[in-house]
Amino acid sequence: MLSTTRRRISVGLPRRPPPTARLFLRRHVSNDSRPPTPLPREAAPEPYLSDSFATHTMFTIDLFKRFLKFTAIGMFTVAFTTLTVFEGAHMYVEHVGLAAETDEETKKWEWDLEAERWTGSPKGGTDSALGFSGKHAVRSAWMVMNWGTGSSTSVVGSKAFSGQGATLAPVQASLEYAQEFLRIATEIAEQASAKGKSHPMTLTALLARRADVVERMGTRNALDEARSEYERVWANLGAQGVQAARIALKLGDLNRRLGDTEDALSWWARSIQLTGGQDKPTTSDVPPTVPESIPSSPMAQRTLVSSLVSLSAYYATTGQLRQAQALEESSLTLLRALPSPQSFDSATPPQALHLLYVLHRSSILSIHLAEVLYALRTKPATSVEWLSRAAESSERVALSLSGLPPTHPDAPGSKIPHPPASETPLVPAYTKSPSMSGPAKALLRDARRTAAEAWNLIGVLTEGSGSPDAHTKALECFERALGWAGVGRDKAGEIGKPGEGTLETDWKVFWSNYVRAREAVRGPVQK
Repeated sequence: MLSTTRRRISVGLPRRPPPTARLFLRRHVSNDSRPPTPLPREAAPEPYLSDSFATHTMFTIDLFKRFLKFTAIGMFTVAFTTLTVFEGAHMYVEHVGLAAETDEETKKWEWDLEAERWTGSPKGGTDSALGFSGKHAVRSAWMVMNWGTGSSTSVVGSKAFSGQGATLAPVQASLEYAQEFLRIATEIAEQASAKGKSHPMTLTALLARRADVVERMGTRNALDEARSEYERVWANLGAQGVQAARIALKLGDLNRRLGDTEDALSWWARSIQLTGGQDKPTTSDVPPTVPESIPSSPMAQRTLVSSLVSLSAYYATTGQLRQAQALEESSLTLLRALPSPQSFDSATPPQALHLLYVLHRSSILSIHLAEVLYALRTKPATSVEWLSRAAESSERVALSLSGLPPTHPDAPGSKIPHPPASETPLVPAYTKSPSMSGPAKALLRDARRTAAEAWNLIGVLTEGSGSPDAHTKALECFERALGWAGVGRDKAGEIGKPGEGTLETDWKVFWSNYVRAREAVRGPVQK
């Protein structure tokens, strides 16, 4: 039926699409006829893009502000910390490193006069007349000499030599920096001294300290510069007192190294005269002679015996063997008259160090005498006797300074002392003393070298004696020489190496002698 009805609709009638749902918005009209209230200006909406740019700009500016603020805080903290550490180190040197000697026993034996003097004031520290720059220069020189310069160990050129420019010879970096700091301090001290503001001995002390530093460089130009500085010190001291005697000794040694033998003899003569109490030394007593009595001043005694050692070496190395023999025998006779305690244990550390110093210098004279007697065709047994005395004395000095027993703990029945390692420290009584630590350390180094030299020479003379067991005894002597000159082997079969203070040339001589004697001993056994 539905289909019949649809057929009844006329085909020509227009057809409409089905109605579509629509949503009509109708504005509600208010009955209030007043105009709307406008929004406040600050609440007015901003364009979207402008707001985005402003936000990012302010964020960037704020970021840079915070970066600059924290950078400034960090730089200030680093600078403050660095300045605090820098000034703290200088204050430590001022009040500890350059402190004056306070021990009365040390002063009694005049070790305070022989210590390194960085200031002219007896109160210690630096002279206030040097000002900020001068005081810091002196302390900086002390630091590089005692603490080093870090990874830099040597420099190619040195400007230490007045009027000669820089040299190409490599020198130790600490010496170069120290002399440069001391040069600055010396120039400031000269200006302060001219105005009468500084201590009378400040300039003299700084000149002597710089001369000592430059002398350690070892080149000819350095020795010339050191000699010039010491001559200025001599002039400032007025050629009087035991301090002048030590300067005369140094000038004699420098002139000897520079080849000026006549000047060297004159300075040694002045040094010996001043140790004897002579007020105005002259050059008429040339060549110098051994005094008849030993001086009463401990420092004068040490200066006298050092002068005699230098004079003995000069005579022995220049072929004046008879003069050398007479000087050495007279010097040893004079030193035997020096009063000494029955044992070093009963002596105070300053007294013991003084006696050990004299004992060591006498051992050097014994070695010189043994060599001179051998050169004069004396029986080798006489030279061996003097060398044995020198070796025994040097070993006693080294063991006493190290605080070690004369016999090895592993072999209490043996009378042969055990050489301490080169790293063996001094006894605390010397390391804690500001005046005795330097001389004691140098004396220990020299005693080890003297003992090694004495035993090596004994081995050479024993090896040539022609006795049946000559090679065996010589090998024992060479082994002891190596023990005193070097450090032990870390592993079996390895070769030792030279210890601190032993020259490479000396070590090669000791080692070659040892190898030769060892092969001579092993040869018949292997065959």
